[in-house]
Amino acid sequence: MKSKKHLTLADVKIIAAGCESEAVRQNWAVTIAIADEGGHLLWLQRLDGAPLISMDIATGKAHTSAMGRRPSKSFADRIAGGETSVLSMPGGLTFLEGGEPIVIDGECVGAVGVSGVKSGEDAQIARYGISAFIEQLNRSDG
Repeated sequence: MKSKKHLTLADVKIIAAGCESEAVRQNWAVTIAIADEGGHLLWLQRLDGAPLISMDIATGKAHTSAMGRRPSKSFADRIAGGETSVLSMPGGLTFLEGGEPIVIDGECVGAVGVSGVKSGEDAQIARYGISAFIEQLNRSDG
């Protein structure tokens, strides 16, 4: 049997804190969603001033990235490139930039979705939180 890594609540808190710190540093009001490897919600945090709809969008971005094992932007890019068949994919996916997979040792263990500012800025926040987590892991292993 294959051993598989899973996010713990402590891991999720590190990722969320990293995302929040970047959003606050940039003065961006966003919602942060973190999902497990199956796209199921583990964490949802709406910062003061973030639009209510950003909760559903961030959750959708995290779900899409976890299920697709890639940034949600990759799906948006495929659609923009004329590959409209992507729109018929099952699973209630959200085809917007801002969902980023959490990849550890080549395995997707979850994803972060952010919504509330421009899509590229959402992705920046998600990547920052993931980077903070990976740095913490590297320090622990070191």
